Amino acid sequence: MLKKLKQAALKSLKTAGVSTLVHNSRWRRERLLILAYHGIALNDEHLFNGSQFISADLFRDRLELLRRSKCAVLPLGEAVERLYRNDLPDRAVTITFDDGLSDFYRRAFPLIREFEVPVTLYLTTFYSHYQRPVFDLMCSYLLWKGRGHALDLKKLTGQDLKTNLQTLDEREDVLGQIHAFASGQKLSADEKDAFAASLAAQLDVDYDALLEQRLMHNLTADEVGILNAGGIDVQLHTHRHRTPLDRQLFLREIEDNRQSIREMTEKNPTHFCYPSGVYDQKFLPWLREAGVVSATTCESGFASRSSNELLLPRFLDNATMSPIEFESWLTGISAALPQRRVGMRALAGGTS
Repeated sequence: MLKKLKQAALKSLKTAGVSTLVHNSRWRRERLLILAYHGIALNDEHLFNGSQFISADLFRDRLELLRRSKCAVLPLGEAVERLYRNDLPDRAVTITFDDGLSDFYRRAFPLIREFEVPVTLYLTTFYSHYQRPVFDLMCSYLLWKGRGHALDLKKLTGQDLKTNLQTLDEREDVLGQIHAFASGQKLSADEKDAFAASLAAQLDVDYDALLEQRLMHNLTADEVGILNAGGIDVQLHTHRHRTPLDRQLFLREIEDNRQSIREMTEKNPTHFCYPSGVYDQKFLPWLREAGVVSATTCESGFASRSSNELLLPRFLDNATMSPIEFESWLTGISAALPQRRVGMRALAGGTS
C-alpha cells in the first residue's frame, strides 16, 4: 500500500511539472547520482534475489530511460573529479557494477555497448582465478532452489537439526549456520565447493547443470581483458570480498586485488567499492595510504561536494523498483521522500 501511494505521489509530482523543475535545478546540477548494480540474471536469479539481480529486459529499460531523460552518463573518474570541481553537467549520472559475476560479460556488456555508456566494474578477483561458484552466493541460491524441501543439517554440518526452507528467514538462518560452519572449520575453497555440491544433492538441485551455465561464477581473466579492451573501467573491490579490521590484512586485500586487476587489464585501479557496503572510519586513512582516490558505499543518496570522497553514496537499483521510482532518482525528486533501507544481507553475495 505504501509503495502504491509513493508511486501515485511521484506521478502527481511529474504531472505537475515538479520533477522537471528539480531535474533542471541548480541543486540537481551540483549532485552526482551513482547507480549501483550487481547482477543481470542469466536464468531465474532475479526471482531468487531481486535486490542483487535484475533481468536483462529491465536493465535495457533503465538505459532507455537514462537516454530519454537526457542524463549525462559520465565515467566514474571524470565524474568524481568534476563533482569536486563544481563542474558537473546537467543530470550527471555514473553507472557502477559490483563483484564481477559472469553474467556481466554475457548480459550487461552487450547492452552497455549498444547504448554506448561508460560503466565501472568493481571487481573482486579471487573467484576470477578460482573458477567455481562463489560459495555464500551459491549456497543461498541453492537454499532458494530447494525451498520445497526439508534440509537435514546433520549430513552437512553435524548439527542434529532438520529445517524447512520455505521462508526467507528460515533460509537466512540456515545460510548463517553454513557460513559459521565453513568459517569455524576453515574450509578451503575446494572444500567449500564440495560442500555446495553436497547441499545441492540433498536438495535435488542439478549442480553440474549450474556449473555448465556458470551461474554464480566470477568473470574469467580473459573475459576481464575483453571487457577492459571494450571500454569497461575495472576498479577495486578487494581480492576476497572482505574488509578486515586489521590494517595489514586490509592493505593486503587492496594490493592483491590491484595486482590481479593490473595483470588482467594492464591498468592501475585507484577507485574502490566497499564489499557489501560495509565500512569503518578506520578504513579511510588505510585507503589513502593505498592510493585510493574515491570509495563508494551502499548508502542511498546523491553525492555532492560535501560528501567524503571515500564515503560516496549510491542508489542501488533493484527488481522491485518501478519506472516512476527509478525516474525520480534521475530527476532528484526522490531525495525529498523517505527511503526504505535495503538490508545488507541481501547484498552480501560476493563473499568467498
